[in-house]
Amino acid sequence: MAKKKTLLEKWRTKAYDEKADKEKLQKFWITYFQKEQEIYKQLLANPDEEVKGTVKELADKYKVDVMTMVGFLDGINDSLKEANPIETMEEETEVNLIYDKELLYKNMIAAEADWLYELEEWNTIFDADKKKALYKEQKSSTTIVKDAKIYPNDPCPCGSGKKYKKCCGKN
Repeated sequence: MAKKKTLLEKWRTKAYDEKADKEKLQKFWITYFQKEQEIYKQLLANPDEEVKGTVKELADKYKVDVMTMVGFLDGINDSLKEANPIETMEEETEVNLIYDKELLYKNMIAAEADWLYELEEWNTIFDADKKKALYKEQKSSTTIVKDAKIYPNDPCPCGSGKKYKKCCGKN
């Protein structure tokens, strides 16, 4: 007998269906992002409220269908103070939306979700300087810095005073 798909598996199958009509999938995501934005506006309006409930209760609270709430829970999970059991959750699973404000903001930047990190509600949580600092911190955390190349006749970086080729650069 085939294993019953979890809510998260159902969500991901629908949201990331590579066989789906591109136009339908695009409309699906546009609709989802609008609903997601509305949920975030409500969450950010009361940033210290500890929102908890079942998946179904939260879907009802934010006036979205269960699958949309599953997608939302999938997206916010890495920004929560305590992760939800998204891999195994069902409609009656108790979940929370208690997020780390700085982490959520930076994760929105990492996801390039400007429609979320530019929400007006962030202005009451962080001032412009703090938002700028968090933005810079997130962007620099993903920048790869390569060490300067050491050539054979350069001084050895170990500090011996010898040329690299006569010291640590020996084969």
